[in-house]
Amino acid sequence: MTAAPNLLTTPLNALHLELGARMVPFAGYSMPVQYPAGLVAEHHHTRNAAGLFDVSHMGQLRLTGPDAAAAFESLMPVDVIGLGLHKQRYGLLLNDDGGIIDDLMFVNRDVANGGDIFVIVNGACKHGDLAHIQARIGSRCTIEPQFDRALLALQGPQSVSALARLLPGVEQLVFMTGMAAKWTHDGQSADLYITRSGYTGEDGFEISLPPSAAEPFARALLAQPEVKPVGLGARNSLRLEAGLCLYGNDIDTTTTPVEAALNWAMQKVRRSGGARAGGFPGADKVLAQLDGTSPAQRLRVGLLALERVPVREHVELHNDAGQKIGEVTSGLLAPTADQPVALAYVQAEYAASGTRLNAMVRGKAVPMQVSPLPFVPNRYFRG
Repeated sequence: MTAAPNLLTTPLNALHLELGARMVPFAGYSMPVQYPAGLVAEHHHTRNAAGLFDVSHMGQLRLTGPDAAAAFESLMPVDVIGLGLHKQRYGLLLNDDGGIIDDLMFVNRDVANGGDIFVIVNGACKHGDLAHIQARIGSRCTIEPQFDRALLALQGPQSVSALARLLPGVEQLVFMTGMAAKWTHDGQSADLYITRSGYTGEDGFEISLPPSAAEPFARALLAQPEVKPVGLGARNSLRLEAGLCLYGNDIDTTTTPVEAALNWAMQKVRRSGGARAGGFPGADKVLAQLDGTSPAQRLRVGLLALERVPVREHVELHNDAGQKIGEVTSGLLAPTADQPVALAYVQAEYAASGTRLNAMVRGKAVPMQVSPLPFVPNRYFRG
């Protein structure tokens, strides 16, 4: 299957086709949704061994200059200035009403000596994010898009064993830290940047590398006995079991970080009373929701179905009186949890763990219960 003429391809396109992937349009790219083993097998292999994902559709940016950290911090309710060298953090670009333009990951690669912040944004948002960042802070630092670079994610409990054979030293990383590395193949040396992070709830790594090195490096990983290719389908089921948001489904420009239950992503220094409180777009609204002076009226929650009926996005949630009190944003039959799970927004009074709700699936009320997240325990390596 070849990509439609209007779709972009990643540097691994030929490899995906060789491996028999089923390709689908995603974020403007032709991407593998699954390989011949199928979504459930790929999901379980990632939970038990190591799955290799092509996520090269995502956007990579580099912010440099002595004011880069302070400038980037002005866009988010997140501590950028205080982030340690080669430490990674989750961030949220907000609009002036506190809505989430995108969620992202960023690493301090050398802020202390001239500034170097490496940023990874969502594929469907990357051009808009770039324009937004340039418009807001382009006069304060240099913003270098690196959209041609490839990005691979190696996820699962055996990923460290496989990757360390190719890049000795990665085993010393802990969750949310990174390192630069060189990889040599056929006499050619490639500059890589690796973080111990991912989108599955498992231990794993994300590897940024030049497009010319992507296919040989992916083949070298797939040659390791622990590693198999995994597509977007299993990536979605894995992240949902981990309770992680998918931009465009669970968060968007209409949701604030507090409504999205992302309070943990906003450090104390940026909150009311903190040393650098506020100063980001939508700060008045977000801080008022955070400190309770103007509480959020709806909240993101996890839901477990009490019957074996998958509940998908856009399904309405009702209380026992038949009143609509929320809506599902992501949902499926979770392979590891082995039961239907969902993320949803509900009126705040229905957000407490254990609350019973009804999902209206094709006119039938499916009982659901608010559940703590994640649905499957995270297994990040923290040392």
